Amino acid sequence: MEIQNAKSMLENDLIGLERWLDELIHTVERLKDENRSLRQQQQSLAAERAGLIQKNELARNRIEAMISQLKSMEQGT
Repeated sequence: MEIQNAKSMLENDLIGLERWLDELIHTVERLKDENRSLRQQQQSLAAERAGLIQKNELARNRIEAMISQLKSMEQGT
């Protein structure tokens, strides 16, 4: 009878361990997917940021050119 109880306890422990491992595997897969998604989002945001920096620099150059033109017009009159 004691051997049966020990077997039953061992089986229950193994079932619990199997469930825990299944949950762990599921969590790891979910985190991998989330990590992949976040990396893609980071790349996208970095590309968007680079584009915005470039547009900002272009706008700054245009404004500086307009200011220079206005100053030369003031000096010409």
